[in-house]
Amino acid sequence: MHTITTDPNSVVLAGDLLDWGNTKVGQLRTLLLAAAGLMAIAAVLTAWWRTKSWVGTLVAFLLAALVLWGIANMNVLKTKVGSEVDDAGAVTVVQITDNAARAENGLV
Repeated sequence: MHTITTDPNSVVLAGDLLDWGNTKVGQLRTLLLAAAGLMAIAAVLTAWWRTKSWVGTLVAFLLAALVLWGIANMNVLKTKVGSEVDDAGAVTVVQITDNAARAENGLV
């Protein structure tokens, strides 16, 4: 654990702070994934307890697995969505500045 001192002769490097920040973000991501996993288990058990049906429980399990996969692979989903947005065609915008043309098009 790094401690920041008030000694004027000591230097705190930005790399240490960035490493600390990256470590905390990784720990938070792990904690959130674990919490989501526990909520998924609770949802599947609740579905089984309420329905007593293997079909309903299987559907709840598949949905929980899909949500957990989406949370765990957010970077993959972000890349796929970003590439599809980037591949979309360009939008053409026409701006009419002439009042006579605006009147012809019923925009006045």
